[in-house]
Amino acid sequence: MQGLVQAMQTQAHTQAALQAQLEAQERADVWWSSLLHTRFEDGAVEVGWDELVRLFRAKFVPKHIQDKMEQEFLSLTQGSMTVLEYEARFAELSKYAPHIVADERRKAKKFVMGLRPSLRMRLVASYPRAGAQRGVSAGGRDGAVSGGEEGFLEEASSTIPEAG
Repeated sequence: MQGLVQAMQTQAHTQAALQAQLEAQERADVWWSSLLHTRFEDGAVEVGWDELVRLFRAKFVPKHIQDKMEQEFLSLTQGSMTVLEYEARFAELSKYAPHIVADERRKAKKFVMGLRPSLRMRLVASYPRAGAQRGVSAGGRDGAVSGGEEGFLEEASSTIPEAG
């Protein structure tokens, strides 16, 4: 009997979630249609993805949530994350701080300054002198820095003054 009650509750929750999703989809469709008619009357629908996301957030994400996510980005550090996990979270939250990430130097500096100090010091010690000819490899929980991250870290290292 208890299993039947749980199954019915699960079904009710699933239906409620589907209904909420459908209502959100309908609301977004109405918003998009309205936006096309009011903002792009001339028929030009050349809207870049970043602009669409900005407009969508402005309409559907409460300002206090946007502010909270921006603050989380501003205080983001690597902590116990791997470099890849940190980079993924950095990319996700950076959307809430476009005024910082629009400038590649500021973006790179924010990323590097959020790295674990031991990894950041290795970057400072290795990259300015070695330049693009040498990769950085840091094993363990500090994260493997190679491949796609190497180019990003090369750019980021240009914002750190050379020691000496």
